[in-house]
Amino acid sequence: MKISQRQKQIIDILQKAENPINGDTLAKEFSVSRQIIVKDISLLKAFGLDIISTNKGYKIENKTEFKKIIETKHEDKDIKDELNTIVDNGGVVIDVFINHPVYGVIKKNLDIHSRNGVNNFVKNMTKTKPLKELTEDVHFHTISAKSLDDLEKIEEALREKGYLN
Repeated sequence: MKISQRQKQIIDILQKAENPINGDTLAKEFSVSRQIIVKDISLLKAFGLDIISTNKGYKIENKTEFKKIIETKHEDKDIKDELNTIVDNGGVVIDVFINHPVYGVIKKNLDIHSRNGVNNFVKNMTKTKPLKELTEDVHFHTISAKSLDDLEKIEEALREKGYLN
């Protein structure tokens, strides 16, 4: 299962919002039922997004650090370049996860902040196979940055390299 375009847009809306956004508002925005939004939010929470449900709606808890889930696909030889692209553009690679058709979400926290962290991760990868091999190279990262502009810069750099799925 992938994160849908609607779910990606929900993340963007919640990250930009100063106040909680209620389910009915999101349902109208996307022309779907409120129950569909509830399911979307549940899935996004399962993927590790820090969404809080309040009596006034949904919000993302930590706004001093902007987070985004990206879906990527690339060959094993590109792992180092993908991670370096994220950290070189001001990002932190919080985790890697896949949504396996049988086992569901399989996630590993990474907390990679620098090229040194990337080098250590890649060095350890020589001893095993990456999670992405279980899902035909498709995998997700939660990344964080100090601004939405940095997140957009990271996404653009990954898109230019053909890593975004």
